[in-house]
Amino acid sequence: MPKIVVLGGGESGCGAAVLARVKGFDVFLSDMGVIAPKYKALLAEWNVPYEEGQHTAGRILDADRVVKSPGIPDKAPMMKAVRERGIPVVSEIEFAAPYTSARTICVTGSNGKTTTTTLTYEILRRAGADVALGGNIGRSFALSVATERRDWYVIELSSFQLDGCYDFRADIGVLTNITPDHLDRYEYRLQNYVDSKFRILRNQRPQDCFIYCADDPLTLENLPKHPLSMRTLPFSVRRGDCAAVLRDGTIRAEAAGRRLEIPVSELRIKGMHNTYDVMAAVLAALSAGIEPDAILPTLRSFEGVEHRLEPCGEIDGVEYVNDSKATNVDSVWYALESMTRPVVWIAGGTDKGNDYSRLYDLAGAKVKALVCMGVDNEKLIRAFDGRIPRIEDTHSLDDAMAAARAAASSGDTVLLSPACASFDLFKNYEERGRQFKEWVATLSQKHR
Repeated sequence: MPKIVVLGGGESGCGAAVLARVKGFDVFLSDMGVIAPKYKALLAEWNVPYEEGQHTAGRILDADRVVKSPGIPDKAPMMKAVRERGIPVVSEIEFAAPYTSARTICVTGSNGKTTTTTLTYEILRRAGADVALGGNIGRSFALSVATERRDWYVIELSSFQLDGCYDFRADIGVLTNITPDHLDRYEYRLQNYVDSKFRILRNQRPQDCFIYCADDPLTLENLPKHPLSMRTLPFSVRRGDCAAVLRDGTIRAEAAGRRLEIPVSELRIKGMHNTYDVMAAVLAALSAGIEPDAILPTLRSFEGVEHRLEPCGEIDGVEYVNDSKATNVDSVWYALESMTRPVVWIAGGTDKGNDYSRLYDLAGAKVKALVCMGVDNEKLIRAFDGRIPRIEDTHSLDDAMAAARAAASSGDTVLLSPACASFDLFKNYEERGRQFKEWVATLSQKHR
Protein backbone atom coordinates (compact mmCIF):
# COMPACT_ATOMS: atom_id res chain seq x y z
CA MET A 1 0.00 0.00 0.00
CA PRO A 2 1.58 3.34 -1.05
CA LYS A 3 2.54 5.64 1.81
CA ILE A 4 1.26 9.23 1.68
CA VAL A 5 2.61 11.84 4.07
CA VAL A 6 0.75 15.12 4.32
CA LEU A 7 2.70 18.12 5.60
CA GLY A 8 0.50 20.77 7.19
CA GLY A 9 -2.61 20.32 9.30
CA GLY A 10 -4.84 23.12 8.06
CA GLU A 11 -7.76 23.06 5.62
CA SER A 12 -5.69 21.90 2.67
CA GLY A 13 -3.63 19.28 4.49
CA CYS A 14 -6.49 17.73 6.43
CA GLY A 15 -8.60 17.54 3.28
CA ALA A 16 -5.80 15.74 1.48
CA ALA A 17 -5.35 13.36 4.42
CA VAL A 18 -9.05 12.45 4.45
CA LEU A 19 -9.00 11.82 0.70
CA ALA A 20 -5.91 9.63 1.07
CA ARG A 21 -7.72 7.62 3.76
CA VAL A 22 -10.85 7.27 1.60
CA LYS A 23 -8.75 6.02 -1.32
CA GLY A 24 -7.03 3.39 0.80
CA PHE A 25 -3.55 4.86 1.20
CA ASP A 26 -1.34 4.43 4.24
CA VAL A 27 -1.52 8.08 5.33
CA PHE A 28 0.20 10.13 8.02
CA LEU A 29 -0.10 13.88 8.67
CA SER A 30 2.62 16.01 10.27
CA ASP A 31 2.53 19.65 11.35
CA MET A 32 5.32 21.60 13.05
CA GLY A 33 2.74 23.88 14.65
CA VAL A 34 -0.44 23.31 16.63
CA ILE A 35 -3.36 21.79 14.75
CA ALA A 36 -6.68 23.56 15.35
CA PRO A 37 -9.32 21.60 17.31
CA LYS A 38 -11.73 21.40 14.37
CA TYR A 39 -9.04 19.77 12.23
CA LYS A 40 -8.05 17.36 14.97
CA ALA A 41 -11.70 16.33 15.15
CA LEU A 42 -11.78 15.79 11.39
CA LEU A 43 -8.63 13.65 11.48
CA ALA A 44 -10.02 11.64 14.37
CA GLU A 45 -13.32 11.10 12.54
CA TRP A 46 -11.46 9.57 9.61
CA ASN A 47 -8.88 7.71 11.74
CA VAL A 48 -5.93 9.60 10.26
CA PRO A 49 -2.78 9.33 12.42
CA TYR A 50 -1.01 12.65 12.92
CA GLU A 51 1.59 14.53 14.90
CA GLU A 52 1.90 18.21 15.83
CA GLY A 53 4.73 20.34 17.11
CA GLN A 54 7.32 18.25 15.31
CA HIS A 55 8.29 16.45 12.12
CA THR A 56 9.40 12.86 12.61
CA ALA A 57 11.97 12.57 9.85
CA GLY A 58 12.09 8.77 9.73
CA ARG A 59 8.37 8.51 9.11
CA ILE A 60 8.16 11.41 6.65
CA LEU A 61 11.18 10.37 4.58
CA ASP A 62 9.74 6.86 4.21
CA ALA A 63 6.84 8.25 2.13
CA ASP A 64 6.16 7.30 -1.47
CA ARG A 65 4.62 10.72 -2.02
CA VAL A 66 4.31 13.94 -0.01
CA VAL A 67 1.33 16.27 -0.24
CA LYS A 68 2.52 19.71 0.85
CA SER A 69 0.21 22.39 2.19
CA PRO A 70 0.63 25.72 0.32
CA GLY A 71 1.81 27.65 3.37
CA ILE A 72 5.00 25.56 3.71
CA PRO A 73 7.92 27.06 1.75
CA ASP A 74 10.31 24.83 -0.18
CA LYS A 75 13.19 26.25 1.87
CA ALA A 76 11.80 24.69 5.07
CA PRO A 77 14.31 22.13 6.41
CA MET A 78 11.97 19.16 6.11
CA MET A 79 11.09 20.09 2.54
CA LYS A 80 14.77 20.21 1.66
CA ALA A 81 15.21 16.75 3.14
CA VAL A 82 12.21 15.42 1.20
CA ARG A 83 13.55 16.83 -2.06
CA GLU A 84 17.01 15.43 -1.42
CA ARG A 85 15.49 12.00 -0.87
CA GLY A 86 13.78 12.30 -4.28
CA ILE A 87 10.27 11.88 -2.92
CA PRO A 88 7.61 13.35 -5.28
CA VAL A 89 5.89 16.42 -3.81
CA VAL A 90 2.49 17.63 -4.98
CA SER A 91 -0.16 20.08 -3.88
CA GLU A 92 -3.53 19.04 -2.49
CA ILE A 93 -5.10 20.19 -5.79
CA GLU A 94 -2.85 17.90 -7.83
CA PHE A 95 -3.46 14.99 -5.45
CA ALA A 96 -7.26 15.33 -5.57
CA ALA A 97 -7.79 15.95 -9.29
CA PRO A 98 -7.61 12.32 -10.53
CA TYR A 99 -10.42 11.29 -8.20
CA THR A 100 -13.16 13.44 -9.73
CA SER A 101 -14.67 13.70 -13.19
CA ALA A 102 -16.20 17.09 -12.42
CA ARG A 103 -15.39 20.05 -14.63
CA THR A 104 -13.41 22.90 -13.11
CA ILE A 105 -13.36 26.67 -13.25
CA CYS A 106 -10.02 27.73 -11.74
CA VAL A 107 -9.25 31.31 -10.82
CA THR A 108 -5.83 32.73 -10.02
CA GLY A 109 -4.28 36.19 -10.00
CA SER A 110 -2.71 38.68 -7.64
CA ASN A 111 -5.88 40.67 -7.00
CA GLY A 112 -9.57 40.00 -7.40
CA LYS A 113 -9.43 36.23 -7.42
CA THR A 114 -11.57 35.72 -4.31
CA THR A 115 -14.31 38.06 -5.55
CA THR A 116 -14.17 36.49 -9.03
CA THR A 117 -14.22 32.96 -7.62
CA THR A 118 -17.06 33.64 -5.20
CA LEU A 119 -19.16 35.50 -7.77
CA THR A 120 -18.67 32.74 -10.36
CA TYR A 121 -19.69 30.12 -7.82
CA GLU A 122 -22.78 32.10 -6.81
CA ILE A 123 -23.82 32.51 -10.45
CA LEU A 124 -23.58 28.77 -11.09
CA ARG A 125 -25.24 27.85 -7.78
CA ARG A 126 -28.19 30.19 -8.24
CA ALA A 127 -28.56 29.03 -11.84
CA GLY A 128 -29.11 25.49 -10.57
CA ALA A 129 -25.73 23.93 -11.38
CA ASP A 130 -24.41 21.13 -9.17
CA VAL A 131 -21.35 23.08 -8.00
CA ALA A 132 -18.97 23.36 -5.05
CA LEU A 133 -16.60 26.15 -4.02
CA GLY A 134 -13.09 25.29 -2.91
CA GLY A 135 -9.34 25.65 -3.13
CA ASN A 136 -7.79 28.67 -1.50
CA ILE A 137 -11.16 29.68 -0.01
CA GLY A 138 -13.89 27.70 1.67
CA ARG A 139 -13.67 23.94 1.90
CA SER A 140 -10.59 22.22 0.52
CA PHE A 141 -10.92 20.71 -2.93
CA ALA A 142 -9.63 17.36 -1.66
CA LEU A 143 -12.17 17.14 1.16
CA SER A 144 -15.01 17.87 -1.26
CA VAL A 145 -13.76 15.20 -3.66
CA ALA A 146 -13.51 12.73 -0.76
CA THR A 147 -17.01 13.28 0.56
CA GLU A 148 -19.30 14.32 -2.30
CA ARG A 149 -19.87 14.14 -6.05
CA ARG A 150 -20.25 17.34 -8.05
CA ASP A 151 -20.60 18.30 -11.70
CA TRP A 152 -18.59 21.50 -11.27
CA TYR A 153 -15.94 22.93 -8.98
CA VAL A 154 -15.08 26.62 -8.83
CA ILE A 155 -11.59 26.71 -7.37
CA GLU A 156 -9.47 29.64 -6.23
CA LEU A 157 -5.79 28.81 -6.80
CA SER A 158 -2.88 30.59 -5.17
CA SER A 159 0.55 30.63 -6.76
CA PHE A 160 1.70 28.25 -4.02
CA GLN A 161 -0.98 25.73 -4.95
CA LEU A 162 -0.15 26.04 -8.65
CA ASP A 163 3.52 25.38 -7.91
CA GLY A 164 2.59 21.85 -6.87
CA CYS A 165 0.40 21.12 -9.92
CA TYR A 166 1.76 19.08 -12.82
CA ASP A 167 -0.99 16.99 -14.46
CA PHE A 168 -3.92 19.03 -13.14
CA ARG A 169 -5.94 20.81 -15.79
CA ALA A 170 -8.49 23.62 -15.62
CA ASP A 171 -11.42 23.28 -18.01
CA ILE A 172 -11.89 27.03 -17.64
CA GLY A 173 -8.84 28.94 -16.40
CA VAL A 174 -9.06 32.55 -15.25
CA LEU A 175 -6.09 34.85 -14.67
CA THR A 176 -7.36 38.11 -13.17
CA ASN A 177 -4.06 40.01 -13.25
CA ILE A 178 -0.44 39.81 -12.10
CA THR A 179 1.19 42.36 -9.81
CA PRO A 180 4.17 41.90 -7.46
CA ASP A 181 3.23 39.71 -4.49
CA HIS A 182 4.77 36.99 -2.32
CA LEU A 183 8.21 37.90 -3.64
CA ASP A 184 9.71 36.64 -0.37
CA ARG A 185 8.68 33.13 -1.50
CA TYR A 186 10.07 33.60 -5.03
CA GLU A 187 13.66 34.67 -4.33
CA TYR A 188 12.53 38.29 -4.73
CA ARG A 189 12.34 37.69 -8.49
CA LEU A 190 9.13 38.88 -10.08
CA GLN A 191 9.50 36.56 -13.07
CA ASN A 192 9.45 33.52 -10.80
CA TYR A 193 6.10 34.66 -9.42
CA VAL A 194 4.77 35.44 -12.91
CA ASP A 195 5.77 31.99 -14.14
CA SER A 196 3.93 30.46 -11.21
CA LYS A 197 0.70 32.24 -12.12
CA PHE A 198 0.95 31.08 -15.73
CA ARG A 199 0.85 27.47 -14.56
CA ILE A 200 -2.93 27.94 -14.79
CA LEU A 201 -2.43 27.14 -18.51
CA ARG A 202 -0.81 23.75 -17.96
CA ASN A 203 -2.39 20.88 -19.89
CA GLN A 204 -5.28 22.90 -21.30
CA ARG A 205 -6.80 21.45 -24.49
CA PRO A 206 -8.24 23.23 -27.55
CA GLN A 207 -11.77 22.84 -26.15
CA ASP A 208 -10.80 24.47 -22.83
CA CYS A 209 -10.95 28.21 -22.09
CA PHE A 210 -8.43 30.76 -20.84
CA ILE A 211 -9.89 34.04 -19.58
CA TYR A 212 -7.49 36.92 -18.92
CA CYS A 213 -7.30 40.69 -18.49
CA ALA A 214 -6.15 42.40 -21.68
CA ASP A 215 -5.37 45.56 -19.70
CA ASP A 216 -2.79 43.91 -17.46
CA PRO A 217 0.79 44.65 -18.58
CA LEU A 218 2.50 41.64 -17.01
CA THR A 219 -0.07 39.25 -18.43
CA LEU A 220 0.27 40.67 -21.94
CA GLU A 221 4.07 40.72 -21.71
CA ASN A 222 4.20 37.02 -20.83
CA LEU A 223 1.45 35.64 -23.07
CA PRO A 224 3.78 35.18 -26.09
CA LYS A 225 5.94 32.81 -24.03
CA HIS A 226 3.10 30.29 -23.76
CA PRO A 227 1.34 28.26 -26.48
CA LEU A 228 -2.34 29.19 -26.49
CA SER A 229 -4.07 26.25 -28.15
CA MET A 230 -7.14 26.69 -25.96
CA ARG A 231 -9.94 29.19 -26.58
CA THR A 232 -8.89 32.61 -25.28
CA LEU A 233 -11.37 35.11 -23.86
CA PRO A 234 -9.77 38.46 -22.95
CA PHE A 235 -11.65 41.16 -21.06
CA SER A 236 -10.92 44.89 -21.03
CA VAL A 237 -12.29 48.27 -20.01
CA ARG A 238 -10.02 50.05 -22.52
CA ARG A 239 -10.25 47.99 -25.69
CA GLY A 240 -13.26 47.15 -27.81
CA ASP A 241 -12.02 43.93 -29.42
CA CYS A 242 -12.31 41.60 -26.42
CA ALA A 243 -14.80 38.97 -25.30
CA ALA A 244 -15.93 41.29 -22.50
CA VAL A 245 -15.72 45.08 -22.76
CA LEU A 246 -16.96 48.19 -20.99
CA ARG A 247 -18.69 50.58 -23.36
CA ASP A 248 -20.82 53.60 -22.41
CA GLY A 249 -21.07 52.42 -18.83
CA THR A 250 -22.28 48.95 -19.82
CA ILE A 251 -20.49 45.60 -19.60
CA ARG A 252 -20.93 43.61 -22.80
CA ALA A 253 -19.74 40.01 -22.83
CA GLU A 254 -19.94 37.15 -25.32
CA ALA A 255 -18.78 33.54 -24.96
CA ALA A 256 -19.95 30.11 -26.12
CA GLY A 257 -22.54 31.73 -28.37
CA ARG A 258 -24.18 33.61 -25.50
CA ARG A 259 -24.31 37.39 -25.01
CA LEU A 260 -24.87 39.40 -21.87
CA GLU A 261 -25.19 43.12 -21.21
CA ILE A 262 -25.52 44.89 -17.87
CA PRO A 263 -25.02 48.57 -16.93
CA VAL A 264 -22.38 48.99 -14.25
CA SER A 265 -24.89 51.11 -12.34
CA GLU A 266 -26.95 47.94 -11.70
CA LEU A 267 -24.09 46.18 -9.89
CA ARG A 268 -24.08 46.15 -6.09
CA ILE A 269 -20.27 46.01 -5.98
CA LYS A 270 -18.65 49.26 -7.04
CA GLY A 271 -15.23 50.35 -8.29
CA MET A 272 -13.20 49.57 -11.38
CA HIS A 273 -11.55 46.54 -9.75
CA ASN A 274 -14.99 45.01 -9.26
CA THR A 275 -15.93 45.75 -12.88
CA TYR A 276 -12.94 43.65 -13.94
CA ASP A 277 -13.96 40.86 -11.56
CA VAL A 278 -17.53 40.85 -12.91
CA MET A 279 -16.25 40.61 -16.49
CA ALA A 280 -14.11 37.59 -15.64
CA ALA A 281 -16.92 35.86 -13.74
CA VAL A 282 -19.44 36.48 -16.52
CA LEU A 283 -17.11 35.02 -19.16
CA ALA A 284 -16.50 31.97 -16.97
CA ALA A 285 -20.22 31.44 -16.38
CA LEU A 286 -21.12 31.86 -20.05
CA SER A 287 -18.36 29.42 -20.99
CA ALA A 288 -19.79 26.94 -18.51
CA GLY A 289 -23.10 27.04 -20.33
CA ILE A 290 -25.06 29.35 -18.01
CA GLU A 291 -27.66 31.42 -19.83
CA PRO A 292 -27.50 35.24 -19.56
CA ASP A 293 -30.95 35.48 -17.96
CA ALA A 294 -29.73 33.17 -15.18
CA ILE A 295 -26.59 35.25 -14.61
CA LEU A 296 -28.13 38.73 -14.35
CA PRO A 297 -30.00 38.30 -11.02
CA THR A 298 -26.80 37.31 -9.21
CA LEU A 299 -24.88 40.25 -10.69
CA ARG A 300 -27.57 42.62 -9.42
CA SER A 301 -27.63 41.16 -5.89
CA PHE A 302 -24.02 40.11 -5.17
CA GLU A 303 -22.59 42.27 -2.37
CA GLY A 304 -18.96 41.19 -2.43
CA VAL A 305 -16.85 39.09 -0.09
CA GLU A 306 -15.92 39.45 3.54
CA HIS A 307 -12.74 41.45 4.28
CA ARG A 308 -12.70 43.13 0.85
CA LEU A 309 -13.81 46.78 1.07
CA GLU A 310 -16.45 45.67 3.56
CA PRO A 311 -18.37 48.52 5.24
CA CYS A 312 -18.42 47.97 9.00
CA GLY A 313 -20.43 50.93 10.24
CA GLU A 314 -20.25 54.64 10.95
CA ILE A 315 -19.45 56.24 14.31
CA ASP A 316 -19.56 60.00 14.92
CA GLY A 317 -19.66 60.56 11.17
CA VAL A 318 -16.57 58.40 10.56
CA GLU A 319 -16.97 55.45 8.19
CA TYR A 320 -15.06 52.23 8.95
CA VAL A 321 -14.09 49.89 6.10
CA ASN A 322 -12.52 46.43 6.47
CA ASP A 323 -10.16 45.62 3.59
CA SER A 324 -8.01 43.14 5.49
CA LYS A 325 -7.75 40.93 2.41
CA ALA A 326 -5.61 43.61 0.76
CA THR A 327 -2.29 41.90 1.44
CA ASN A 328 -0.34 43.48 -1.40
CA VAL A 329 0.32 46.95 -2.76
CA ASP A 330 -1.95 46.74 -5.78
CA SER A 331 -4.94 45.66 -3.70
CA VAL A 332 -4.42 48.79 -1.61
CA TRP A 333 -4.16 50.88 -4.78
CA TYR A 334 -7.65 49.73 -5.82
CA ALA A 335 -8.98 50.41 -2.33
CA LEU A 336 -7.58 53.93 -2.16
CA GLU A 337 -8.72 54.62 -5.73
CA SER A 338 -12.30 53.85 -4.70
CA MET A 339 -12.31 56.15 -1.65
CA THR A 340 -14.38 59.34 -1.93
CA ARG A 341 -13.70 60.78 1.56
CA PRO A 342 -10.49 61.72 3.40
CA VAL A 343 -8.79 58.52 4.56
CA VAL A 344 -7.18 57.43 7.79
CA TRP A 345 -5.30 54.41 6.48
CA ILE A 346 -4.31 51.47 8.72
CA ALA A 347 -1.51 49.43 7.11
CA GLY A 348 1.35 47.14 8.02
CA GLY A 349 2.17 43.57 8.97
CA THR A 350 4.59 41.08 7.46
CA ASP A 351 6.18 42.72 4.43
CA LYS A 352 6.45 40.52 1.32
CA GLY A 353 9.03 42.55 -0.57
CA ASN A 354 6.65 45.47 -1.14
CA ASP A 355 7.43 48.46 -3.35
CA TYR A 356 5.18 51.21 -2.01
CA SER A 357 6.03 53.77 -4.71
CA ARG A 358 2.91 52.81 -6.71
CA LEU A 359 0.83 54.24 -3.85
CA TYR A 360 2.60 57.59 -3.49
CA ASP A 361 0.30 59.69 -5.67
CA LEU A 362 -2.95 58.22 -4.35
CA ALA A 363 -1.80 58.32 -0.75
CA GLY A 364 -0.68 61.93 -1.13
CA ALA A 365 -4.04 62.91 -2.58
CA LYS A 366 -6.39 60.89 -0.34
CA VAL A 367 -4.70 59.92 2.94
CA LYS A 368 -4.67 62.38 5.83
CA ALA A 369 -3.10 59.97 8.31
CA LEU A 370 -1.30 56.63 8.17
CA VAL A 371 -1.55 54.32 11.16
CA CYS A 372 1.13 51.64 10.95
CA MET A 373 0.13 48.40 12.68
CA GLY A 374 2.82 45.74 12.91
CA VAL A 375 5.73 44.35 14.86
CA ASP A 376 8.19 46.26 12.66
CA ASN A 377 6.87 49.32 10.81
CA GLU A 378 10.19 50.89 9.84
CA LYS A 379 9.91 50.24 6.07
CA LEU A 380 6.34 51.54 5.89
CA ILE A 381 7.18 54.66 7.87
CA ARG A 382 10.24 55.34 5.74
CA ALA A 383 8.24 54.95 2.53
CA PHE A 384 5.60 57.53 3.43
CA ASP A 385 7.54 59.95 5.62
CA GLY A 386 6.97 63.41 4.14
CA ARG A 387 4.22 62.13 1.83
CA ILE A 388 1.43 61.76 4.41
CA PRO A 389 0.95 64.54 6.98
CA ARG A 390 0.50 62.30 10.00
CA ILE A 391 2.05 58.88 10.65
CA GLU A 392 1.49 56.82 13.79
CA ASP A 393 3.61 53.81 14.82
CA THR A 394 1.53 51.17 16.64
CA HIS A 395 2.06 47.52 17.46
CA SER A 396 -1.39 46.13 18.30
CA LEU A 397 -4.92 46.39 16.99
CA ASP A 398 -6.14 48.28 20.07
CA ASP A 399 -3.40 50.89 19.75
CA ALA A 400 -3.93 51.19 16.01
CA MET A 401 -7.68 51.69 16.38
CA ALA A 402 -7.21 54.25 19.13
CA ALA A 403 -4.75 56.16 16.94
CA ALA A 404 -7.09 55.97 13.94
CA ARG A 405 -10.03 57.22 15.97
CA ALA A 406 -7.98 60.13 17.26
CA ALA A 407 -6.87 61.07 13.73
CA ALA A 408 -10.32 60.81 12.11
CA SER A 409 -12.96 63.53 11.93
CA SER A 410 -16.58 63.46 10.85
CA GLY A 411 -16.71 62.84 7.10
CA ASP A 412 -13.56 60.69 7.06
CA THR A 413 -13.07 56.99 6.34
CA VAL A 414 -10.93 54.70 8.50
CA LEU A 415 -9.65 52.10 6.05
CA LEU A 416 -7.95 48.89 7.14
CA SER A 417 -6.02 47.98 3.98
CA PRO A 418 -2.72 46.54 5.19
CA ALA A 419 -0.67 45.85 2.00
CA CYS A 420 1.04 43.13 4.06
CA ALA A 421 0.47 39.63 5.37
CA SER A 422 -0.96 39.32 8.85
CA PHE A 423 1.25 36.75 10.49
CA ASP A 424 3.18 39.06 12.82
CA LEU A 425 0.13 39.93 14.95
CA PHE A 426 -2.66 37.62 13.72
CA LYS A 427 -3.23 34.05 12.57
CA ASN A 428 -4.40 35.20 9.14
CA TYR A 429 -6.06 38.09 7.36
CA GLU A 430 -9.51 36.77 8.36
CA GLU A 431 -8.69 37.07 12.06
CA ARG A 432 -7.30 40.57 11.47
CA GLY A 433 -10.48 41.60 9.69
CA ARG A 434 -12.79 40.04 12.26
CA GLN A 435 -11.00 41.77 15.13
CA PHE A 436 -11.27 45.08 13.28
CA LYS A 437 -15.01 44.56 12.83
CA GLU A 438 -15.46 43.51 16.46
CA TRP A 439 -13.66 46.66 17.63
CA VAL A 440 -15.95 48.84 15.49
CA ALA A 441 -19.07 46.98 16.68
CA THR A 442 -18.06 47.36 20.34
CA LEU A 443 -17.41 51.08 19.92
CA SER A 444 -20.69 51.47 18.07
CA GLN A 445 -22.64 49.89 20.94
CA LYS A 446 -21.04 52.29 23.41
CA HIS A 447 -22.25 55.25 21.33
CA ARG A 448 -25.88 54.17 21.09
